[in-house]
Amino acid sequence: MSKALGSRYSIEHSDDTKEYFEFVKDLIDDDVVNEMKKYRHHYSTNCYQHCLNVSYYNYLVCRKLGLDSRSAARAGFLHDLYLYDWRERERKKGEKRHGTYHPRVALKNAKEHFDIDKREEDMIVKHMWPLTIKPPKYAESYVIVCIDKYAAMLEIGVHLGRKMKTKAQSIKRTAR
Repeated sequence: MSKALGSRYSIEHSDDTKEYFEFVKDLIDDDVVNEMKKYRHHYSTNCYQHCLNVSYYNYLVCRKLGLDSRSAARAGFLHDLYLYDWRERERKKGEKRHGTYHPRVALKNAKEHFDIDKREEDMIVKHMWPLTIKPPKYAESYVIVCIDKYAAMLEIGVHLGRKMKTKAQSIKRTAR
């Protein structure tokens, strides 16, 4: 059962997420997409969960704005389909450029495994704008830029909240 952080709905079983689920169910079932579960992304969030978060909230915002919510949902799921541990890669290569090169790697992987349209392509390759210099071409691409940052902050906030709760419980135990 999948759920975006902060959402009360299971995407597979809720009437509120039926349309979204139809747009992404082939991605959720795909082995390549599921491989993202192996890679840590933001602290205690794996890459798959991060992409699910971006996908779901990207879909919601684009639907609300009357934009292409199908492409938004799919591009959100594929925007970080780079399939490696970027921290390890940077340690080995001694460079700090993941933010600028991973969108191209994700796009290459997405094109290799799925049929994606021009709008999805633009969203994937430009989701790190302004690091990716060329500005987005579509309104949906600007939305994913914002949603990606929102999801990262949400994930970091959840992680820090858990750490603070654990620390508070530890202090409480030692105070007894």
